[in-house]
Amino acid sequence: MEPDAGAVSAAAAAAAYGIDMEHALEVAVECAELAAHVMRDVPRGVVRTKAHPADVVTDIDVATEEAVRALLAQAFPDHVVVGEELGGSTDLDGGGPTWWCDPVDGTTNLASGLPWTSFSLALSVGRVPLVGVVGDPWRHEVLTARADGGAHRRLPDGSVVAVRASPVTTPEGQVVLTEWASYVPWPGMLELLEGLAGQHCTSRVMGSGTLAIASVGAGRAAGAVIGEFQPEDHLAALLLSAEAGAVVRDVAGRETRWPVPGPFSVAAPGVDAALGGLLRPRPRLP
Repeated sequence: MEPDAGAVSAAAAAAAYGIDMEHALEVAVECAELAAHVMRDVPRGVVRTKAHPADVVTDIDVATEEAVRALLAQAFPDHVVVGEELGGSTDLDGGGPTWWCDPVDGTTNLASGLPWTSFSLALSVGRVPLVGVVGDPWRHEVLTARADGGAHRRLPDGSVVAVRASPVTTPEGQVVLTEWASYVPWPGMLELLEGLAGQHCTSRVMGSGTLAIASVGAGRAAGAVIGEFQPEDHLAALLLSAEAGAVVRDVAGRETRWPVPGPFSVAAPGVDAALGGLLRPRPRLP
């Protein structure tokens, strides 16, 4: 199917608010580097629960988001911030620039000592993503993307290299990532896993939707399917993967960078059709 029609270009959205996307990206990288330091080196503190016993949060989550908000407020005092831990709101149909932040995606892993967690930060105007960063503190890297500017990996030695989605042309023998809906399967997830197995494709549930999606853009996985889109969790990684050449589709098969409703797929171009065909359920949209 064709991409979303009538979408405002990223350049036009940025120009409307005087946003220098390169500067915004540099600030986002600074936030990611700060988050990596906190995640690796600061004691996790007390592990608490939120909505239910499997929904955990640590002192690191809150401290990281507070520090990121302070940096963003200094650099962009007129921008809105919506965060996983400290909340916030914006008008997607008429609001201005909004930063979407998940300070720790994979908090359960962090609380358990499993090194598969990430930091996610993205800037959008309405539903138009402009920049995004995904920090992987355990690989000591920051994955970055700017709309129409490609996707890159920044390493501790200061080097920056472009990243691209995998050139694979079949799901056979490849890896596709997905995630639980909190701690349970999302509707259609079990059917997806069965379908992948039927194509001799290995599935993985690692504990961070952000890293699942970003792994597609970094060329480390053939695809990812996530049950629900939340911009604070997924927008940065989606922009990264799209700029790296991956295809993002909503449940109706439309190519998009804001895939609601879920579930949605992110795939290397060569496996896009095969992966999209496994999405379940497929509700009839108006």
